[in-house]
Amino acid sequence: MLNIVLLGLNHKTASVELRELLAFSKEEAVAVLEGLQKCPDINEVMLISTCNRVEVLLTTSNTINAVNSAKTYISEFKKIPTSKFAEALYMHDGEEAIRHIFRVASSLDSMMVGEPQILGQIKDAYLTAIQKKTSGVILNRLLHKTFFIAKRVRSETGIGDHAVSISYAAIELARKIFGDLEGKKVLLVGAGEMAELAVEHLIKNRTGEIFVANRTFERGVELSNRFKGRAIRIEEIPDYLKVVDIIISSTGSPNFVIVRDQVKGVMRSRRNRSIFFIDIAVPRDIDPGINRLNNAYVYDIDDLKGVIDENIKDRNKESIKGERIVDEAVINFQHWYESLEVVPTIVALRNKIDTIARTEVKKTLQSLNNLSDNDRQAIHRMTNSLINKILHNPTLFLKSNGCYENRFAYIDLTRKLFKIDD
Repeated sequence: MLNIVLLGLNHKTASVELRELLAFSKEEAVAVLEGLQKCPDINEVMLISTCNRVEVLLTTSNTINAVNSAKTYISEFKKIPTSKFAEALYMHDGEEAIRHIFRVASSLDSMMVGEPQILGQIKDAYLTAIQKKTSGVILNRLLHKTFFIAKRVRSETGIGDHAVSISYAAIELARKIFGDLEGKKVLLVGAGEMAELAVEHLIKNRTGEIFVANRTFERGVELSNRFKGRAIRIEEIPDYLKVVDIIISSTGSPNFVIVRDQVKGVMRSRRNRSIFFIDIAVPRDIDPGINRLNNAYVYDIDDLKGVIDENIKDRNKESIKGERIVDEAVINFQHWYESLEVVPTIVALRNKIDTIARTEVKKTLQSLNNLSDNDRQAIHRMTNSLINKILHNPTLFLKSNGCYENRFAYIDLTRKLFKIDD
């Protein structure tokens, strides 16, 4: 019987420096799969490599040899002594390996519980294994079940409902102020990574026109072109404060980019329409004194972190429901997996009964020369029906949970009763 084994390291067991050393590019992953597949003790294999984990999922009839082969191959491929990463490795087999892959795909084992990226990364890893033909019956079934369970965890729990990134939390705060962001005009001050992430969330919320102000104008143009926005110069910010509803600032400036007097000067022309500032810069870009103005709201990164911490607690509560879904799925998959042990016996039993029946029917038909073709076909149909009915209950019993505790004993008894191995 093949064993399911998972060997790997992640953000809990290895430093980022070590994870970087052992991370595999897509091209390297293909080469590693091909190399591992040639190891005599590895039957099926796939490789998961992300910034937070490197894991080898495989099936084998010799766990110790397969694990040693995988360690050695990775060591030689990366030109890193095994001793450098051995202590960071964990190994799960059987039921625990199944549980681990379910939890990873469901983002219950992630650095940030509920993050959605890991499922896509596992799907990509599985697609590579399919393309290189290193995945077979067992891993195919396991991964299809994995994707189903991950989808259930996300849809039946609130594990991904709450903002846990600075940029996403910022947009959620804006929604609380305005109720609906559709059509609201946005000014991004700074065009770095935070601004890019914020734009993605803004577009999903169907905001109106988006303006980008950046010290390097060319960079502002580059970012604004991606989402059909408009780049403006830093010096133009005071003019645009008259028309925008939301300002998200994330520059590297040592001083305030927008001060209280600038905002105070435009509030009359705005007819006191609310203006919302999200300051995700350190040091801060937005003068906190703006908060004292009517209909002006300023939130800095500490405010956002408070929201995020609370949301992380909510996600962790929801993860308990996810763990229950995973535990149930592990039991069901384990029953299917263990039922594979009886398949060769069921096939051998059917072949034996079928051979006996065909031999006897052949002898009988040889002595009945006057039978028509229709009569002979009727006898063959009756024989097939008898074989199916005779084997129906034994097959159901061997496959069912009824013999779960003593499966090996029943398999052995069946083979002896019918002399399958003789």
